[in-house]
Amino acid sequence: MAMLNFEKKYRVRGGTLIGGDLFDFWVGPFFVGFFGVTTIFFATIGTALIIYGASLGPTWNIWQISIAPPDLSYGLALAPLKEGGLWQIITMCALGAFISWGLREVEICRKLGIGLHVPFAFSVAIFAYATLVVFRPLALGAWGHGFPYGIISHLDWVSNVGYQYLHFHYNPAHMIAVSFFFTTTFALALHGGVILSAINPGRGETVKTPEIENAFFRDVMGYSIGTIGIHRLGLFLSLSAGFWSAVCIIISGPLWTHGWPEWWGWWLNLPIWR
Repeated sequence: MAMLNFEKKYRVRGGTLIGGDLFDFWVGPFFVGFFGVTTIFFATIGTALIIYGASLGPTWNIWQISIAPPDLSYGLALAPLKEGGLWQIITMCALGAFISWGLREVEICRKLGIGLHVPFAFSVAIFAYATLVVFRPLALGAWGHGFPYGIISHLDWVSNVGYQYLHFHYNPAHMIAVSFFFTTTFALALHGGVILSAINPGRGETVKTPEIENAFFRDVMGYSIGTIGIHRLGLFLSLSAGFWSAVCIIISGPLWTHGWPEWWGWWLNLPIWR
């Protein structure tokens, strides 16, 4: 079925979460919806504030521009606009845009009659962002613990937070997250490789079927997870990487204040070493 013919079947009224028929239409291939409008609103305001914040700074160098959070002395209070208040409003706009985009995805899924796997997956990314700029600062008692909006300044923040705990890669949740990141890359590289090798045969050869792909992995690994299984596995691995990334930072400070190498003292105290 041609894609344009299929679109006629789902481009109908309904499936919206709020607002009824309000903004329930498409602009070209893009569904608008109520949450599409709120996404545009928050993204536009947030972007304008970033440009305004950059205009207050000493440079227009895109690498050096930075919108910093309030000083720690402000705690969880609202700060003056030029002393961190911009960061607070931009953060609210970012959360509004991300959440609106996720809810727009929910409406599209409802129109298509498919599961909510995509908005659920995107919500893990939203959770990871909110952990850095909302949950961890709340737990530590100051918005100043959030990261600045800027390229170099953000990298400096990551480096400085790592050094606060001596060796951040000793954080057990960080180890789990990195393991999931590498495993995601490995699994999907294998998947992409076997798909391309099957559908791009040599000149004069026929395109191979999924049975050939399954046979390859049975021969290499002894087992094939299957065509649906590899996508379920890829989703699980990637979402786990994002989830444990959020865990590794939110436990650093609120739950553990020492250098992360010290946490492993429990291992040396196990009775098996005595």
